[in-house]
Amino acid sequence: MSLKHVLQPFNAWVQAFSKPYTIPMKDTMRPGADRYRGWHINDVEKCVGCGTCADICQNAAIDMVPVKDPVKGDSGLRPKIDYGRCCWCALCVDVCTTGSLGMSNEYTWVEKDPEKCRYTPGVDAKPWDGSEKGWRQEEGFSLIVKDRVPMPMLDPKERIKTWAEVVVGYSVEEARKEAARCVSCGLCVAACPAHMHIPDYIGAIRDGDFEKALDFIYDNNPMPEMCGKVCTRRCEGVCSVGIQGEPLAIRWLKRFATEQFEDFAKVLHPEVKRVGEGKKVAVVGGGPSGVTVAYYLAVRGFEVTIYEALPQLGGATFFGIPKYRFPMPSLEKQVDLLKKAGVKIVTDHRVEKDEFRRLLEENDALFFGTGLMKPYKLGVPGEDLEGVIYALDLLRDHHVGKKVEVGESVVVVGGGNVAIDASRVSRRLGAEVTIAYRRRREDMPADDEEIEDAEAEGIELVTQSIPLRVEKLENGKLDFIWGPAEMVPPDRPGGRPKPKLIEGVENHLQVDRVIVAIGQKGEFEWMPEEVAEKVVTSRGWVEVDETGMTQWPGIFAGGDLVNSTADAISAIADGLKAVEGIQQFTLEGLSVSKS
Repeated sequence: MSLKHVLQPFNAWVQAFSKPYTIPMKDTMRPGADRYRGWHINDVEKCVGCGTCADICQNAAIDMVPVKDPVKGDSGLRPKIDYGRCCWCALCVDVCTTGSLGMSNEYTWVEKDPEKCRYTPGVDAKPWDGSEKGWRQEEGFSLIVKDRVPMPMLDPKERIKTWAEVVVGYSVEEARKEAARCVSCGLCVAACPAHMHIPDYIGAIRDGDFEKALDFIYDNNPMPEMCGKVCTRRCEGVCSVGIQGEPLAIRWLKRFATEQFEDFAKVLHPEVKRVGEGKKVAVVGGGPSGVTVAYYLAVRGFEVTIYEALPQLGGATFFGIPKYRFPMPSLEKQVDLLKKAGVKIVTDHRVEKDEFRRLLEENDALFFGTGLMKPYKLGVPGEDLEGVIYALDLLRDHHVGKKVEVGESVVVVGGGNVAIDASRVSRRLGAEVTIAYRRRREDMPADDEEIEDAEAEGIELVTQSIPLRVEKLENGKLDFIWGPAEMVPPDRPGGRPKPKLIEGVENHLQVDRVIVAIGQKGEFEWMPEEVAEKVVTSRGWVEVDETGMTQWPGIFAGGDLVNSTADAISAIADGLKAVEGIQQFTLEGLSVSKS
């Protein structure tokens, strides 16, 4: 051992007599840098409780705790931080989908109670809540990919010359790239009427396991390819990724998964519960709600027969959605799976009163979902003139192959998806098309994407236009006369502004056809009077209980007759509810609701 090593420990004593280098904190405070990562802050009104911060935390320092009742697009949960675990890395801030989470530049906090070092920012008041300095998401930077992968589509000028499908579809690479944007927050599941397993099937697409994705999809949706093409996608409306960027293309990803297989039966592995063997169920109406009931009951062993008045199953998705949005092969794939599941299908068959009574006697339960097939009239002079037609009739006739003539010019009255479909079909039939809608563009119930596609195809949109009358001209054309409207405040809280006719002003539009698309209602002439009196309300709706059963024991209903949303996914949700209700009724003797 050297002399240096012997003396070195004694050299340290020299420091005992030196002036200290430390600064007493009570006398001098050094503020943190402007971007210092101090204690967390959160704008709880901006936060939607997606839980992405908790998922990314490598130290399990964040728990999601309930602070309010869940609402559409908000789980009601908020992050609670455990500072015994937190390492102040700020990944939670950088990944926040809303930008609500931040970190103050405050770094001093003395507490004797360690439990107080677990708190919910923005809920548990802290001195630094109003701090403007600290770590925030930088503008233009996020760990979340904000832009969706564009969907390839046919050029508008070319697509109006053909009935080919407008949407081309994702490639495998594009689909997996888009699926990778999902943060698996689950807000979409709550928003979906059928509560589909959206993060699960998107995760499977991201991983390249398309069979697994299809299994997740078919667990509670028997018409996924249809939904993947025409769904109203309420799930995308609450997508947390879409708050600061574009929502995930959930609909297109579902479409992609279903298009990977020609025969669903070869790759699906449904959970088979043969609980209903020996039980018979009749389904009147082969729309989305009826197909849902039939498929999932058949998988459970029930003997199911569908009776459909039209040549093909699908209801409004068959005759109301044009081929350029939903080609027939897509529907046929789903119907083929229904047959392979054991469902008996009777098409071109309208059930009338006596047969309804017989079906009720011969089956253990009966479900009907016959939709809204009776169009509303305009209620103006001249609407009975030749050349004034209804959108549903136009779409149905064209779909079943009947010759449809719309002439050179058309006005479509209405602002929903049916109006848009009728206008785009007319455009492909060679007509110049104008859509007349009585409210503003932002009030139109049609899908924004469909409106944009219609305009791209050269269809003119005239808003705040109220029909006054229709007259026949000497040249054989129709004179569609309308008046401009001003928007006035709603007459009830939460209502929409109302259109009010500006008196004394008339506008004229000469056309070959006036196509009416202002909504539909139920038609019950086929139903026995004693049943209709009990299940149909005075306003023309069918009331059901929480199991989907009407006030007539053993008769269940769903779809547009029951709910006012008028979309396929809500009809599927009604069917899923009725499946459970029918099983309870037939196997457990569920009694009729008293509510």
